Amino acid sequence: MEVWFSHGQESGPWGFKITRLAEVARAAGAGVASVDYRHTRDPDERVRHLLAQPRPAGPLVLVGSSMGGYVAAAASATLRPAGLFLMAPAFYLPGYEGDVTPHAGDVEVVHGWRDELIPPAHSVRYAKACRARLHVLDGDHGLSEVIDDIAALFGRFLDRVGTAATP
Repeated sequence: MEVWFSHGQESGPWGFKITRLAEVARAAGAGVASVDYRHTRDPDERVRHLLAQPRPAGPLVLVGSSMGGYVAAAASATLRPAGLFLMAPAFYLPGYEGDVTPHAGDVEVVHGWRDELIPPAHSVRYAKACRARLHVLDGDHGLSEVIDDIAALFGRFLDRVGTAATP
């Protein structure tokens, strides 16, 4: 299994959340890559950049935070990942009009009740529409203060996706 991370608009490919979740992925035996999108702030250009990456031979998991959540979900239509793990995804906002219908075997969404940039109601709406697992935690947009909870959720998510992807 390969896990690809997509960072948010203001962060970089190896920010706090990605670094922590990459440790969880490696411990689960997955390969890890984090795409660098700092060359553009355009969400749809970031989707094209993700789609241009060489695809792994085995199962793929896409993980995205904020704008990266939008990117991962939009790219799922083409990449068809085994799993989609989204943190405070930038859905239902001006400038983010691409199709974010998830095309993945398993979809999980994490959001913070105190998110000051993207209302948690946006993730509730998305999760309800696609019947995804949803976790709304006592965190802000960065979710730093609940990273241990997210790491535990992500570990269970990878176990579930890995089990489903094994023939």
